[in-house]
Amino acid sequence: MDSSAPIPPSAPSAAGVAPRTGGIALVECLAAHRIPLWTCVPGESFLAVLDALWRAQQQSAADGAPGPRVITTRHEAAAANMAEAAGKLTGRAAVCLVTRGPGASHASIGLHTAYQDGTPLVLIVGQVQRSLLGRDAFQEMEYERVLGSSAKAVLTIDDADRIPELVAQAMHVAHSGRPGPVVLVVPEDVQYDLTTAPVQLAPEAAAPALAPADRDALLVRLSAARRPVLIVGGPGWSQSVADDVTAFAERNAIPMAAAFRWQDAVDNASPSYVGYLGLGGSPDLRAQVTADADLIVALGPRLDDPTTNGYRLDAASDRTVLVSQAPGDLGLPPAPAPTLAIHASLPTVAAALRDAKLPEPPGPPGPAGSASREDWRAQLRAAHERFRQPPADTDTLKLDTAAVVAHLREVLPADAIVTNGAGNYAIWLQRFFEFRQFGTELAPRNGAMGYGVPAGLAAAALYPDRMVITMAGDGCFLMSGNELATAVQFGLNVTVIVVNNGMLGTIRMHQERTFPGHVIATELRNPDFTAYAESFGALGLLVERTEEFPAALARALAHRGPALIELRTDPEQLTPDVRLA
Repeated sequence: MDSSAPIPPSAPSAAGVAPRTGGIALVECLAAHRIPLWTCVPGESFLAVLDALWRAQQQSAADGAPGPRVITTRHEAAAANMAEAAGKLTGRAAVCLVTRGPGASHASIGLHTAYQDGTPLVLIVGQVQRSLLGRDAFQEMEYERVLGSSAKAVLTIDDADRIPELVAQAMHVAHSGRPGPVVLVVPEDVQYDLTTAPVQLAPEAAAPALAPADRDALLVRLSAARRPVLIVGGPGWSQSVADDVTAFAERNAIPMAAAFRWQDAVDNASPSYVGYLGLGGSPDLRAQVTADADLIVALGPRLDDPTTNGYRLDAASDRTVLVSQAPGDLGLPPAPAPTLAIHASLPTVAAALRDAKLPEPPGPPGPAGSASREDWRAQLRAAHERFRQPPADTDTLKLDTAAVVAHLREVLPADAIVTNGAGNYAIWLQRFFEFRQFGTELAPRNGAMGYGVPAGLAAAALYPDRMVITMAGDGCFLMSGNELATAVQFGLNVTVIVVNNGMLGTIRMHQERTFPGHVIATELRNPDFTAYAESFGALGLLVERTEEFPAALARALAHRGPALIELRTDPEQLTPDVRLA
């Protein structure tokens, strides 16, 4: 097959659909599903799909309509992470296109993030020609085996006439139940075959409405609880769900705790918000939820490993209620089965709770000593307020990261989007920032480093009028810092704050705890980050003292295009509370 062969002219078929190549049909079928963003690193295995995207852009320009937005990154991991972040922000699957073999392998980290985080995503992988399959051809891989454990489905399109069917299947699977990634493998020759198969649209993924019996059972348990906690977040969450749940919680003095990296699920300034569960969260909140709460309602999220601190809510299953749009999540820990499991759409659950007024629970105060739900909520909220205050000795630091995050909290608008990857630096952001709206936190729940920069680029591409801040450690940043070239090329307004302490701080912390003084593999020799940023054409700024940060931030936010602020921090300060010594 000659991959440079011209595309044959089209003529209408008997069914009224003009014959077109598989590449064109694939783009048509995907675009019909409201793709928010297309990302790629181009490869020869999907040239026909790239040409179809070019044709779609040309046609859209001629029609005066927006065409597919395609962003080329410098590494497939960044392309996949951008697409995953777009899915988090919009609730719609973005498309990432990568070539076979090495390209798909590089993209697998974004696939894993989407799978563990519950994010809809479609990964298109070019494949060798059908005649070469199974012969260990150049860059050939068996994607069902390689990617199957990190995808909801891996589908191979072996016939151009089946493109509409399999695209619709992929879209439905990606959005249904617990959302997640789907891999579409497209052999190169299929992209050049002609087809008259019409576009098919996937049915909208929908969870059932809350049943009256489930509503009554939930309200009965909430009414009887003196020390309830709502754990919020999860698939199906939205700003309207947040508003309804917050109204219910505030009216009935019920505390709300965010699941791991769902801090933007509710307004953190609400008197009912008591903090977040998961890595870097308040030990007091974890202990109180685990030992003292007499009812735990997981309103949407999975009770996963980070949220439950290693599944330590297992023993609380007799006082746990699970509510989820994803039926598969209802069978996961805690074990044994919770006292009540409800499969229902979150909007209908939130609407049923919105106007409910619960009576005061009967009986004497419990062992936690709270006389009422109001007392219980006040107790947890006060502990949260204490936790978000910086430790007393931070005034001795030349550069106080807690003060930096506090300044961000004060000056950023409520709709600013904040992104980060993984590392101890993220603890400062989680602890001292305050999320006010849903859709403003982009962070990998699977703890993937290198995520923050491509996530920030996705946010800036989708919402160019909103402020986008990316926070990254020095190790985390250099896993995707080359994407500053992408930000400059596409004019994306993102401000990257690099917390530079010259080490891989999280691993160093664990290393020192387990093998004190045996330092190996965790020290970093870094470049001049400001010069690095400027070499791409971005603005680079250096901050070495706390009082320098406000002016640097103001300058970065006023800059048109990407900007980087390097914070040179004390390597002794591993977390807000832990020093190397």
